[in-house]
Amino acid sequence: MGPFSIAAIAIIGVFTLTAYKEYNKQKNRVDAEELSKVNSEISELKQRVATLEKIITDKSYQLKDEIDKL
Repeated sequence: MGPFSIAAIAIIGVFTLTAYKEYNKQKNRVDAEELSKVNSEISELKQRVATLEKIITDKSYQLKDEIDKL
């Protein structure tokens, strides 16, 4: 193996390593965006559950349900 072969292998290795690092950065960026969307959806769902809990625990709702059962 001559010096030119070693230099070519080193250059190819550096380019490959740089491309791999950039790929991981892009992959993490997409994951962060998806995580942000999921977190906002969870917040919305928590608000909806809180509203439903208020409705269910309301005494007028329970009274109405008992009347309907009769």
